[in-house]
Amino acid sequence: MILSIAAISDPDTLADIGRRLETLNWRDGRATAGAQAAKVKRNEQAVMTSEEGRALGNILLPLIADNPVVNAAARPRRFSALTISRTADAGHYGAHVDNALMGSGSARMRTDLSFTLFLGDLADYDGGELSIHHAGVTQEVRGAAGELVLYPSTSVHEVRPVTRGQRIVCVGWIESLIADPARRELLFDLENLRASLRQKETTGPQELLTLDKSIANLLRMWAHP
Repeated sequence: MILSIAAISDPDTLADIGRRLETLNWRDGRATAGAQAAKVKRNEQAVMTSEEGRALGNILLPLIADNPVVNAAARPRRFSALTISRTADAGHYGAHVDNALMGSGSARMRTDLSFTLFLGDLADYDGGELSIHHAGVTQEVRGAAGELVLYPSTSVHEVRPVTRGQRIVCVGWIESLIADPARRELLFDLENLRASLRQKETTGPQELLTLDKSIANLLRMWAHP
């Protein structure tokens, strides 16, 4: 399941993020890549341990973690640390698969879902499509500022070369309470059905109660807190 989600729609918030991006320090993205990924990675990453990086991360993470669609689709158990990537001058990130496990010690997590949150205006660059190869289908995305793309970490994906300007995105990973993607999708469908039925005056309280019970009991069966 690949979803496009409006994560940040407030223009003032996007403008504030844009100003904060200008204060960040950057380093070669290959410094954080594995041996194989480093061969196909040509971008820069913000230093998120700086005061400016931490401040921006503290703004972005709640916008992602508290988004109702992200929560319904991903059923997050934990989020990775955020990475902000800048790609320009024919930079790209060739076809690769994200690590199955990230972090160490108590922060070690399984990567079930990956996300890319677009932070720059589409008019500011050309190219740079996020290309996701999933179940025999390739989907390419160039998101508007504030748009988040959520997709399976099991997918082969890549960032096409940026041919003009610069592409700036926030990327991260989610470990889900529901490891099985088919079960996550079923719960997401039921959540959407529940939201739709709540808007219909003809839906009776008993029907909604039964749906509430079914969703809750499926979570009890499948979730691993």
